Amino acid sequence: MFNDSYAELNGVRLHYVTTGQGKVIMFLHGFPEFWYAWRNQLTEFGRDYLAVAPDMRGYNLSSKPADVEQYRINYLIADVRALAEHLGHKRFILVAHDWGGGVAWAFALAHPEYLEKLIVVNMTHPGIFQRELHNNPAQQKASEYMVWFQTPEAEQRLTSNNYAQLVETVVDPGLKQGYFTEEDRQAYLEAWSQPGALTGGLNYYRAARLGPGSSEGKQLTGNYAADPFKLVIQVPTLVIWGEQDPYLLPGNLKGLEEFVPNLTLKRIPDGTHWVIHEHPELVNSYIRDFIASES
Repeated sequence: MFNDSYAELNGVRLHYVTTGQGKVIMFLHGFPEFWYAWRNQLTEFGRDYLAVAPDMRGYNLSSKPADVEQYRINYLIADVRALAEHLGHKRFILVAHDWGGGVAWAFALAHPEYLEKLIVVNMTHPGIFQRELHNNPAQQKASEYMVWFQTPEAEQRLTSNNYAQLVETVVDPGLKQGYFTEEDRQAYLEAWSQPGALTGGLNYYRAARLGPGSSEGKQLTGNYAADPFKLVIQVPTLVIWGEQDPYLLPGNLKGLEEFVPNLTLKRIPDGTHWVIHEHPELVNSYIRDFIASES
């Protein structure tokens, strides 16, 4: 059973879902998802933890500040810390995917003392992503969508025809492969339809100025750390990687151990960017094994 709650934190109202009890394991979603992306993990880990999945600021039922600067990484880090403290925990396990993973990497850099362990699924370390966007033409091409996400036209394109482009990208593969249902499709459409929700998600890219340089010479970056000079992760870390990710290419794993000395890496050869939905049991088993390990 999932329980809906709200917390007033850092000037925003965060909606979050919990199940179970005990030590906290927190799950952070990415774009363009919401807490619901982790329903399989909440069910699994709620058996022996207090499993928590917030709607990140800007998404679904959480507050959606109008100012783009309110989506800068320091605010997102502060939300995670404040939510953990609101739940009464100064140490927890953090699991994250996509943009949630970006926040998780940055959180681990800023507040390693809060984390027992870090698990990131298909989101590149900020130091490596900056390198890949500067040096790897294939990654530059794969990340071009990040540039147009920051344009004023992005909302119109993504909402047109009842969110057709988002449905095609996020939901349709799951419907075809059987890991999403019509109920799931409706849940995503409802979340995307919350007033301001799509803009809130896009503002993560705008605030971070994330992506390859544009043809107009606009300088963007892949480094979303709060402190660009502090990039070594001091927390035992598991990275789970669907190798068929069309947005984040395998080069993002090269040299990862230099930034993450205590690294466990699990590759899923047929997994895509949406591997948490495609292979939930495998992802859950990797997380469980890592949590149980002495690393």
